[in-house]
Amino acid sequence: MPTIIEHYEHKLNEAKARLKKASIAVSTKNTGIEWPEFNEASKHLLICERQLAVSKNEEYADVIDFPVVWDVGAPLPHLFMNDHKAYLLFYVRSVDPNWDGTYTTIVDTASDKATSLALVEFEYCTSAKLGSPNDEVFEGHPLYGKGLELYAPLQIINSNWIKEIKKINSVHTNYNADNWKNTKHFFFGFHDSIFECIADSFKVELHQTSFRSLMQIVCQKLVR
Repeated sequence: MPTIIEHYEHKLNEAKARLKKASIAVSTKNTGIEWPEFNEASKHLLICERQLAVSKNEEYADVIDFPVVWDVGAPLPHLFMNDHKAYLLFYVRSVDPNWDGTYTTIVDTASDKATSLALVEFEYCTSAKLGSPNDEVFEGHPLYGKGLELYAPLQIINSNWIKEIKKINSVHTNYNADNWKNTKHFFFGFHDSIFECIADSFKVELHQTSFRSLMQIVCQKLVR
């Protein structure tokens, strides 16, 4: 009788085979009707990756509820932080009803034009970072194949980063493990970078303003 791990390994192999078949159908036929199966196969693969990671008690990525969708092509995330606060600013995805494929809209953070922006405040932030890798080398990330997906708000479960920081802090004479029970590892994959943050929670504000104006608001929040 197979073990739990072997069971989920088998399910993962089946999911990979299903996605491979769907990918071939999209690339060879591409009539449009193949895409629903491809999308479903992709989602199922992520589920199987997460199930296997859970059975092995490994870290993995899972999708979280998030009120906005960021722009895929040019989200231009900016990170502002001090010792206790972290704010992430980025462009929200918007649909141009007049777009016909003949032109490209250039996103300029120096523009004074009002646009849809999201401001995310991470509460009780312990650490945060923004940088490499980008979406072209996303498959090289250590968590790829463990529920990781691009352009999606994720939480890393069984986070090694959290374990590392807790271990460092454990040498303090007043260390209390209970102080870390609400700590979470957030992971946002953008076009040119990845944002990661260790914090208890977050709250999101939507703004219709210029990038420059919202940056000023963030700076004011940091010095309060």
